[in-house]
Amino acid sequence: MVVLKTLFKWIFLPTLALLILISLGLVVTGNTYIFRGLQLTYLKGENTANIDDYVDFDNRTIAAKDHIELDKDPNFEQVKLTPTLQNALDTDETVAFAIIKDGKLLYENYWQGYDENSHTNSFSMAKTITTMLYLKAVEDGYIGSVDEPISKWLPEYAGNKYAQNCTLADLSAMTSGYDWTEDYYFPINPTAESYYGHNLVKQMVNRKFVEECGGQFEYSSGDTQMLGIALSRALAEHGYTISSYLEERFWQPLGMQGDGYWSLDGSKNIEKVYCCLNASALDFAKFGQLLLNGGEWQGEQLLSKAHVDFMITPNAAAFAEGQAQVYGHSVWTDMDSPIPFYAMLGHLGQRVLVLPEENAIIVRLGKQKGLPIPVEGFHLEPDLGQYVTEVKTMLDSLAE
Repeated sequence: MVVLKTLFKWIFLPTLALLILISLGLVVTGNTYIFRGLQLTYLKGENTANIDDYVDFDNRTIAAKDHIELDKDPNFEQVKLTPTLQNALDTDETVAFAIIKDGKLLYENYWQGYDENSHTNSFSMAKTITTMLYLKAVEDGYIGSVDEPISKWLPEYAGNKYAQNCTLADLSAMTSGYDWTEDYYFPINPTAESYYGHNLVKQMVNRKFVEECGGQFEYSSGDTQMLGIALSRALAEHGYTISSYLEERFWQPLGMQGDGYWSLDGSKNIEKVYCCLNASALDFAKFGQLLLNGGEWQGEQLLSKAHVDFMITPNAAAFAEGQAQVYGHSVWTDMDSPIPFYAMLGHLGQRVLVLPEENAIIVRLGKQKGLPIPVEGFHLEPDLGQYVTEVKTMLDSLAE
């Protein structure tokens, strides 16, 4: 009993007091989102967001209609992965892998209990789709142009000296000078707050632009979310949410096989457009196919070819001389690699890779990034070079 009293006095009470002080500190500093973040990660055995976590958030539904099934390639039943690729996918927490060649499904497989109907988190692949939406809004006349000043839609920044010259294109190119820290693991940072916080719009517009826009590329989920706020305000004038606009302009025309779910912030007012569009592997693939088609889908121009080219062309001005030009407008680019490609990429290894010279799409979804085995000549994350080179080997073998 004496020992228990001693432990209670010298260990339990000080620990409780420390936890109370920490909690009060989080409340006072406005960081209460950390409680929710801890609940949805560490208390579930995770150390970051996960691909199935849309069930933990409120979502807007993007309704599917009139499914357009991808035709299967004549080699669909016979095609085999290379041993290197098979080993990678079996051991790197992959849950879905698919290859589309010449617009037809060449390969499709799933792991760990996932299947063709499973919905998983796009993470930052959603950035590409957000930019498709704002460019479509330009085509529909809801936004003036890509060079429209952000202050038209974000009047909170009318007096900010750096923001005054910033355009929507600066946000999609990630050259805005907006104050942001990109971190998916440390709990006290703006990325974590935007994911688990209560009022995303308030958080975003309370941050500053701290550098001249139009400079060097600096990856920032904040830029995309600011673009999303501008887009949501432009669309609201015409009766749309971002999700309903996606449904009407892309989701249903593409004939998606299932509904999509776009997770909302804690106030349920806006989509987390920098991430968190939840769909199936082949539905994600259709966005890559749309880019490869130059914005055309079954005879209908869903997005102008000029706008697709705007997205997939490296933004050379944002990179120093001799530096790899790895980003366009919300699309990653590696067009100087041995096998040129561009990509939609997301946290934990979500990938839609477009190989224009092969007329092919690769989709990989997973619980962690693929095996970090670099391939010479590629400039983006190391697993990408492996996926691209191994699939190219498969395609070459079919052509023999």
